[in-house]
Amino acid sequence: MNFFEKYTNRAETELLAQVNFAKEQGFYPYFRELHSEQGPIVRMDDREVIMLGSNNYLSMTMNPQVKEAAKRAIDKYGVGSTGSRLLNGTMDLHVQLEERLAKFLGTESAVIFSTGMQANLGTLSCLLDKDDWVVSDQQNHASIIDGIRLSRIPRDHKLIYKHNDMEDLERCLKQIPKGEKALIVTDGIFSMEGTIAQLDVITELAERYDAGIYVDDAHAVGVLGPKGRGTPAYFDLEDKVDVVMGTFSKSFASIGGYIAGSEVICEWVKHRARSIIFSASAPPPAVATVLAVLDIIEKDDSYQKKLWENSKRLLKGYQDAGFDTGESQSHIIPIIVGDEMTTFFFFKELLEYRPRSVYTNPVRAPAVQPGRELLRTTCQAAFTKDVIDEAVEIMATVGKKLEVI
Repeated sequence: MNFFEKYTNRAETELLAQVNFAKEQGFYPYFRELHSEQGPIVRMDDREVIMLGSNNYLSMTMNPQVKEAAKRAIDKYGVGSTGSRLLNGTMDLHVQLEERLAKFLGTESAVIFSTGMQANLGTLSCLLDKDDWVVSDQQNHASIIDGIRLSRIPRDHKLIYKHNDMEDLERCLKQIPKGEKALIVTDGIFSMEGTIAQLDVITELAERYDAGIYVDDAHAVGVLGPKGRGTPAYFDLEDKVDVVMGTFSKSFASIGGYIAGSEVICEWVKHRARSIIFSASAPPPAVATVLAVLDIIEKDDSYQKKLWENSKRLLKGYQDAGFDTGESQSHIIPIIVGDEMTTFFFFKELLEYRPRSVYTNPVRAPAVQPGRELLRTTCQAAFTKDVIDEAVEIMATVGKKLEVI
Protein backbone atom coordinates (compact mmCIF):
# COMPACT_ATOMS: atom_id res chain seq x y z
CA MET A 1 0.00 0.00 0.00
CA ASN A 2 1.23 3.45 -0.89
CA PHE A 3 2.19 5.47 2.20
CA PHE A 4 -0.43 8.17 1.58
CA GLU A 5 -3.39 5.87 0.90
CA LYS A 6 -4.27 5.92 4.58
CA TYR A 7 -5.03 9.64 4.19
CA THR A 8 -7.07 9.31 1.01
CA ASN A 9 -9.29 6.47 2.24
CA ARG A 10 -11.55 8.59 4.43
CA ALA A 11 -13.59 5.66 5.71
CA GLU A 12 -10.50 4.34 7.48
CA THR A 13 -9.30 7.69 8.82
CA GLU A 14 -10.80 8.53 12.18
CA LEU A 15 -9.83 12.21 12.13
CA LEU A 16 -11.29 12.85 8.69
CA ALA A 17 -14.44 10.97 9.63
CA GLN A 18 -14.90 13.19 12.67
CA VAL A 19 -14.23 16.34 10.66
CA ASN A 20 -16.64 15.37 7.91
CA PHE A 21 -19.35 14.45 10.40
CA ALA A 22 -18.97 17.81 12.16
CA LYS A 23 -19.15 19.65 8.84
CA GLU A 24 -22.24 17.73 7.75
CA GLN A 25 -23.98 18.50 11.05
CA GLY A 26 -23.00 22.17 10.83
CA PHE A 27 -21.03 22.46 14.07
CA TYR A 28 -17.45 22.29 12.76
CA PRO A 29 -15.91 25.30 14.52
CA TYR A 30 -12.46 25.67 12.96
CA PHE A 31 -10.86 27.63 10.12
CA ARG A 32 -13.74 30.12 9.92
CA GLU A 33 -13.07 32.91 7.45
CA LEU A 34 -13.06 36.54 8.56
CA HIS A 35 -13.56 39.42 6.18
CA SER A 36 -12.61 42.33 8.42
CA GLU A 37 -10.26 43.56 11.12
CA GLN A 38 -10.11 41.65 14.42
CA GLY A 39 -12.22 44.21 16.27
CA PRO A 40 -15.13 43.77 18.68
CA ILE A 41 -17.45 43.24 15.69
CA VAL A 42 -16.16 41.24 12.72
CA ARG A 43 -17.54 40.20 9.34
CA MET A 44 -17.98 36.45 8.99
CA ASP A 45 -20.06 34.76 6.28
CA ASP A 46 -21.44 38.16 5.24
CA ARG A 47 -22.84 38.98 8.65
CA GLU A 48 -21.86 40.84 11.81
CA VAL A 49 -20.45 38.73 14.61
CA ILE A 50 -19.46 39.80 18.13
CA MET A 51 -15.89 38.56 18.49
CA LEU A 52 -15.42 36.85 21.86
CA GLY A 53 -12.67 34.57 20.57
CA SER A 54 -9.80 36.90 19.69
CA ASN A 55 -6.46 37.46 21.43
CA ASN A 56 -6.47 41.09 20.30
CA TYR A 57 -6.61 42.08 23.96
CA LEU A 58 -5.57 45.74 23.70
CA SER A 59 -7.31 46.16 20.32
CA MET A 60 -4.03 47.34 18.81
CA THR A 61 -4.59 45.75 15.39
CA MET A 62 -6.91 48.67 14.66
CA ASN A 63 -4.74 51.44 16.13
CA PRO A 64 -3.83 54.04 13.44
CA GLN A 65 -0.39 54.69 14.96
CA VAL A 66 0.43 50.99 14.88
CA LYS A 67 -0.82 50.49 11.32
CA GLU A 68 1.17 53.47 10.12
CA ALA A 69 4.35 52.08 11.69
CA ALA A 70 3.88 48.81 9.78
CA LYS A 71 3.43 50.72 6.52
CA ARG A 72 6.60 52.76 7.09
CA ALA A 73 8.56 49.57 7.76
CA ILE A 74 7.39 48.09 4.46
CA ASP A 75 8.47 51.24 2.62
CA LYS A 76 11.94 51.11 4.21
CA TYR A 77 12.70 47.39 4.57
CA GLY A 78 10.28 45.61 2.24
CA VAL A 79 7.81 42.91 3.23
CA GLY A 80 10.11 40.04 4.31
CA SER A 81 13.45 39.18 5.86
CA THR A 82 14.43 36.36 3.42
CA GLY A 83 16.77 34.70 5.91
CA SER A 84 17.41 33.47 9.42
CA ARG A 85 18.61 35.70 12.24
CA LEU A 86 21.90 33.79 12.21
CA LEU A 87 22.64 34.68 8.60
CA ASN A 88 21.14 37.54 6.59
CA GLY A 89 17.84 37.97 8.45
CA THR A 90 18.90 40.31 11.27
CA MET A 91 17.88 43.92 10.67
CA ASP A 92 18.40 46.88 12.94
CA LEU A 93 14.68 46.62 13.75
CA HIS A 94 15.21 43.18 15.32
CA VAL A 95 18.07 44.40 17.49
CA GLN A 96 16.15 47.53 18.47
CA LEU A 97 13.15 45.44 19.54
CA GLU A 98 15.30 43.08 21.61
CA GLU A 99 16.85 46.02 23.42
CA ARG A 100 13.44 47.61 24.02
CA LEU A 101 11.94 44.36 25.32
CA ALA A 102 14.81 43.79 27.75
CA LYS A 103 14.41 47.31 29.10
CA PHE A 104 10.61 46.99 29.29
CA LEU A 105 10.77 43.66 31.15
CA GLY A 106 13.72 44.55 33.37
CA THR A 107 16.13 41.91 32.05
CA GLU A 108 19.67 42.03 30.72
CA SER A 109 18.78 40.78 27.28
CA ALA A 110 16.09 39.38 24.99
CA VAL A 111 15.83 37.23 21.86
CA ILE A 112 12.98 37.39 19.35
CA PHE A 113 11.63 34.44 17.37
CA SER A 114 9.33 34.25 14.35
CA THR A 115 6.47 32.79 16.45
CA GLY A 116 5.67 32.20 20.10
CA MET A 117 5.51 28.45 19.45
CA GLN A 118 9.08 28.58 18.15
CA ALA A 119 10.18 30.53 21.22
CA ASN A 120 9.07 27.79 23.61
CA LEU A 121 10.15 24.92 21.35
CA GLY A 122 13.60 26.34 20.73
CA THR A 123 14.35 27.66 24.20
CA LEU A 124 13.17 24.74 26.31
CA SER A 125 14.68 22.14 24.00
CA CYS A 126 18.13 23.75 24.17
CA LEU A 127 18.08 24.72 27.87
CA LEU A 128 17.05 21.32 29.26
CA ASP A 129 19.84 18.75 29.21
CA LYS A 130 19.98 15.01 29.91
CA ASP A 131 20.87 15.46 33.59
CA ASP A 132 18.21 18.11 34.31
CA TRP A 133 14.73 17.91 35.81
CA VAL A 134 11.66 19.90 34.79
CA VAL A 135 8.51 20.53 36.82
CA SER A 136 5.58 21.73 34.70
CA ASP A 137 2.02 22.86 35.45
CA GLN A 138 -0.68 20.48 34.24
CA GLN A 139 -2.35 23.22 32.16
CA ASN A 140 0.77 24.64 30.53
CA HIS A 141 0.51 25.47 26.84
CA ALA A 142 1.14 22.82 24.17
CA SER A 143 4.29 24.64 23.05
CA ILE A 144 5.79 24.12 26.53
CA ILE A 145 4.88 20.44 26.46
CA ASP A 146 6.43 20.01 23.02
CA GLY A 147 9.52 22.05 23.93
CA ILE A 148 10.15 19.71 26.86
CA ARG A 149 9.57 16.67 24.62
CA LEU A 150 12.17 17.94 22.16
CA SER A 151 14.80 18.34 24.88
CA ARG A 152 17.32 15.69 25.95
CA ILE A 153 15.75 15.39 29.38
CA PRO A 154 14.87 11.80 30.40
CA ARG A 155 11.20 10.86 30.65
CA ASP A 156 11.40 10.13 34.37
CA HIS A 157 12.85 13.61 34.95
CA LYS A 158 9.63 15.25 33.71
CA LEU A 159 7.29 15.97 36.62
CA ILE A 160 3.77 17.39 36.21
CA TYR A 161 1.98 19.11 39.09
CA LYS A 162 -1.74 19.72 39.40
CA HIS A 163 -2.85 23.05 38.00
CA ASN A 164 -1.85 25.93 40.27
CA ASP A 165 -1.56 23.48 43.19
CA MET A 166 1.42 24.63 45.21
CA GLU A 167 1.37 21.66 47.53
CA ASP A 168 1.62 19.36 44.55
CA LEU A 169 4.41 21.48 43.11
CA GLU A 170 6.37 21.03 46.33
CA ARG A 171 5.64 17.29 46.26
CA CYS A 172 7.29 17.16 42.83
CA LEU A 173 10.27 19.24 43.92
CA LYS A 174 10.87 16.91 46.87
CA GLN A 175 11.32 14.01 44.42
CA ILE A 176 14.36 15.64 42.83
CA PRO A 177 17.67 14.43 44.34
CA LYS A 178 19.63 17.13 46.14
CA GLY A 179 22.27 18.75 44.01
CA GLU A 180 20.54 18.06 40.71
CA LYS A 181 19.33 20.94 38.53
CA ALA A 182 15.59 21.63 38.13
CA LEU A 183 13.48 24.11 36.20
CA ILE A 184 9.91 25.09 37.13
CA VAL A 185 7.87 26.00 34.04
CA THR A 186 4.50 27.74 34.20
CA ASP A 187 2.18 29.96 32.23
CA GLY A 188 1.66 33.40 33.71
CA ILE A 189 -2.02 33.64 32.76
CA PHE A 190 -3.35 30.27 31.67
CA SER A 191 -4.82 30.38 28.19
CA MET A 192 -7.94 28.23 28.66
CA GLU A 193 -9.37 29.13 32.07
CA GLY A 194 -7.82 32.55 32.71
CA THR A 195 -6.20 31.73 36.04
CA ILE A 196 -3.01 33.49 37.19
CA ALA A 197 0.01 31.47 38.31
CA GLN A 198 0.82 31.79 42.01
CA LEU A 199 4.23 33.21 41.22
CA ASP A 200 4.75 34.47 44.76
CA VAL A 201 4.59 30.91 46.10
CA ILE A 202 6.47 29.47 43.12
CA THR A 203 9.43 31.77 43.73
CA GLU A 204 9.54 30.80 47.41
CA LEU A 205 9.58 27.11 46.52
CA ALA A 206 12.18 27.68 43.81
CA GLU A 207 14.50 29.31 46.33
CA ARG A 208 13.88 26.57 48.90
CA TYR A 209 14.66 23.78 46.43
CA ASP A 210 17.22 25.68 44.35
CA ALA A 211 15.23 25.53 41.10
CA GLY A 212 15.11 27.90 38.14
CA ILE A 213 11.89 29.57 36.94
CA TYR A 214 10.58 29.86 33.36
CA VAL A 215 7.34 31.83 32.85
CA ASP A 216 5.33 31.77 29.62
CA ASP A 217 3.72 35.21 29.78
CA ALA A 218 2.07 35.14 26.35
CA HIS A 219 -1.37 36.07 27.70
CA ALA A 220 -0.12 38.38 30.47
CA VAL A 221 2.30 40.84 28.86
CA GLY A 222 0.43 43.99 27.94
CA VAL A 223 -2.36 43.00 30.31
CA LEU A 224 -1.04 42.26 33.80
CA GLY A 225 1.19 44.29 36.07
CA PRO A 226 2.41 47.92 35.92
CA LYS A 227 2.38 49.14 32.30
CA GLY A 228 1.48 45.58 31.31
CA ARG A 229 4.93 44.21 32.09
CA GLY A 230 3.44 40.82 32.95
CA THR A 231 3.16 38.34 35.78
CA PRO A 232 6.60 38.89 37.38
CA ALA A 233 5.92 42.64 37.56
CA TYR A 234 2.39 42.01 38.89
CA PHE A 235 3.91 40.17 41.85
CA ASP A 236 6.92 42.54 42.02
CA LEU A 237 9.20 39.54 41.48
CA GLU A 238 10.96 40.45 38.25
CA ASP A 239 14.36 39.72 39.79
CA LYS A 240 13.25 36.22 40.86
CA VAL A 241 12.28 34.87 37.41
CA ASP A 242 15.10 33.52 35.24
CA VAL A 243 13.38 33.42 31.84
CA VAL A 244 10.23 35.18 30.64
CA MET A 245 8.72 34.09 27.35
CA GLY A 246 6.00 35.87 25.42
CA THR A 247 4.35 36.37 22.06
CA PHE A 248 3.52 39.27 19.76
CA SER A 249 0.27 37.78 18.44
CA LYS A 250 -1.87 38.94 21.36
CA SER A 251 -1.42 42.31 23.07
CA PHE A 252 1.21 43.32 20.51
CA ALA A 253 -1.10 42.84 17.50
CA SER A 254 1.52 41.13 15.36
CA ILE A 255 3.23 37.74 15.05
CA GLY A 256 6.38 36.47 16.70
CA GLY A 257 7.72 35.53 20.10
CA TYR A 258 10.58 36.23 22.47
CA ILE A 259 12.41 35.19 25.59
CA ALA A 260 14.00 37.62 28.03
CA GLY A 261 16.58 36.89 30.72
CA SER A 262 20.27 37.16 31.45
CA GLU A 263 22.75 37.87 28.68
CA VAL A 264 24.29 34.41 29.14
CA ILE A 265 20.95 32.63 28.67
CA CYS A 266 19.96 34.73 25.67
CA GLU A 267 23.29 34.27 23.92
CA TRP A 268 23.11 30.51 24.49
CA VAL A 269 19.60 30.39 23.03
CA LYS A 270 20.54 32.55 20.03
CA HIS A 271 23.28 30.09 19.10
CA ARG A 272 21.60 26.82 20.11
CA ALA A 273 17.84 27.07 19.52
CA ARG A 274 17.14 25.30 16.24
CA SER A 275 13.87 27.18 15.77
CA ILE A 276 15.77 30.47 15.52
CA ILE A 277 18.80 29.18 13.61
CA PHE A 278 16.75 27.44 10.92
CA SER A 279 13.79 29.83 10.55
CA ALA A 280 13.47 33.08 8.67
CA SER A 281 13.33 36.04 11.01
CA ALA A 282 10.17 38.01 11.75
CA PRO A 283 9.22 40.27 8.80
CA PRO A 284 9.89 44.01 9.18
CA PRO A 285 6.25 45.20 9.39
CA ALA A 286 5.59 42.65 12.17
CA VAL A 287 8.57 43.90 14.19
CA ALA A 288 7.68 47.56 13.60
CA THR A 289 4.15 46.84 14.83
CA VAL A 290 5.48 45.55 18.16
CA LEU A 291 7.73 48.57 18.57
CA ALA A 292 4.78 50.88 17.93
CA VAL A 293 2.65 49.09 20.53
CA LEU A 294 5.49 49.35 23.03
CA ASP A 295 5.67 53.09 22.35
CA ILE A 296 1.99 53.37 23.23
CA ILE A 297 1.68 51.16 26.33
CA GLU A 298 4.85 52.46 27.97
CA LYS A 299 3.27 55.92 28.07
CA ASP A 300 -0.46 55.16 28.22
CA ASP A 301 -2.04 52.51 30.42
CA SER A 302 -5.62 53.42 29.47
CA TYR A 303 -5.89 50.44 27.11
CA GLN A 304 -4.87 48.08 29.88
CA LYS A 305 -7.31 49.69 32.32
CA LYS A 306 -10.16 49.57 29.80
CA LEU A 307 -9.49 45.87 29.16
CA TRP A 308 -9.77 45.09 32.88
CA GLU A 309 -12.92 47.19 33.21
CA ASN A 310 -14.51 45.32 30.31
CA SER A 311 -13.36 41.94 31.62
CA LYS A 312 -14.96 42.54 35.01
CA ARG A 313 -18.24 43.54 33.33
CA LEU A 314 -18.24 40.46 31.10
CA LEU A 315 -17.44 38.14 34.00
CA LYS A 316 -20.18 39.63 36.18
CA GLY A 317 -22.64 39.32 33.32
CA TYR A 318 -21.86 35.63 32.90
CA GLN A 319 -22.07 34.93 36.60
CA ASP A 320 -25.33 36.84 37.01
CA ALA A 321 -26.77 34.75 34.17
CA GLY A 322 -25.79 31.57 36.01
CA PHE A 323 -22.80 30.36 33.97
CA ASP A 324 -19.93 28.46 35.53
CA THR A 325 -16.86 30.58 34.83
CA GLY A 326 -14.41 28.43 36.75
CA GLU A 327 -11.71 30.34 38.61
CA SER A 328 -11.00 32.98 35.96
CA GLN A 329 -9.00 35.94 37.25
CA SER A 330 -8.42 37.71 33.98
CA HIS A 331 -9.62 38.75 30.53
CA ILE A 332 -9.83 35.06 29.54
CA ILE A 333 -13.19 33.84 30.81
CA PRO A 334 -14.35 30.26 30.25
CA ILE A 335 -17.92 29.05 30.13
CA ILE A 336 -17.59 25.59 31.64
CA VAL A 337 -19.94 23.17 29.85
CA GLY A 338 -18.48 19.79 30.80
CA ASP A 339 -19.68 17.88 27.74
CA GLU A 340 -18.03 17.79 24.33
CA MET A 341 -21.10 17.66 22.08
CA THR A 342 -22.99 20.26 24.11
CA THR A 343 -19.97 22.55 23.84
CA PHE A 344 -19.94 22.28 20.05
CA PHE A 345 -23.71 22.75 19.78
CA PHE A 346 -23.42 25.80 22.04
CA PHE A 347 -20.81 27.24 19.68
CA LYS A 348 -23.03 26.48 16.67
CA GLU A 349 -26.16 28.05 18.17
CA LEU A 350 -24.26 31.20 19.14
CA LEU A 351 -22.85 31.58 15.65
CA GLU A 352 -26.25 31.08 14.03
CA TYR A 353 -28.02 33.55 16.33
CA ARG A 354 -29.70 36.50 14.59
CA PRO A 355 -29.66 39.37 13.92
CA ARG A 356 -26.13 39.46 15.33
CA SER A 357 -24.26 36.35 16.43
CA VAL A 358 -21.38 35.58 18.79
CA TYR A 359 -18.08 33.85 18.03
CA THR A 360 -16.37 31.86 20.80
CA ASN A 361 -13.66 29.19 21.02
CA PRO A 362 -14.99 25.68 21.77
CA VAL A 363 -12.36 23.74 23.69
CA ARG A 364 -12.16 19.97 24.21
CA ALA A 365 -9.58 17.51 25.47
CA PRO A 366 -6.60 17.45 25.35
CA ALA A 367 -6.55 21.26 25.61
CA VAL A 368 -8.59 20.82 28.80
CA GLN A 369 -9.21 17.81 31.02
CA PRO A 370 -12.05 15.46 29.93
CA GLY A 371 -15.25 16.59 31.61
CA ARG A 372 -13.97 20.17 31.62
CA GLU A 373 -15.02 21.07 28.05
CA LEU A 374 -15.71 24.77 27.69
CA LEU A 375 -16.28 27.82 25.54
CA ARG A 376 -13.26 30.06 25.85
CA THR A 377 -14.18 33.74 25.64
CA THR A 378 -11.90 36.74 25.74
CA CYS A 379 -12.27 40.48 26.20
CA GLN A 380 -10.88 43.42 24.21
CA ALA A 381 -10.12 46.96 25.27
CA ALA A 382 -12.29 48.30 22.42
CA PHE A 383 -15.47 46.61 23.63
CA THR A 384 -18.27 48.97 24.59
CA LYS A 385 -20.67 48.31 27.45
CA ASP A 386 -23.47 47.80 24.92
CA VAL A 387 -21.52 45.14 23.01
CA ILE A 388 -20.66 43.29 26.23
CA ASP A 389 -24.25 43.37 27.44
CA GLU A 390 -25.55 42.21 24.05
CA ALA A 391 -23.09 39.32 24.01
CA VAL A 392 -24.08 38.24 27.52
CA GLU A 393 -27.79 38.39 26.62
CA ILE A 394 -27.22 36.19 23.55
CA MET A 395 -25.07 33.76 25.55
CA ALA A 396 -27.73 33.52 28.25
CA THR A 397 -30.53 32.94 25.74
CA VAL A 398 -28.66 30.09 24.05
CA GLY A 399 -27.38 28.77 27.36
CA LYS A 400 -30.92 28.37 28.66
CA LYS A 401 -32.07 26.76 25.42
CA LEU A 402 -29.33 24.13 25.71
CA GLU A 403 -29.83 23.82 29.47
CA VAL A 404 -26.25 24.87 30.19
CA ILE A 405 -27.85 27.28 32.68
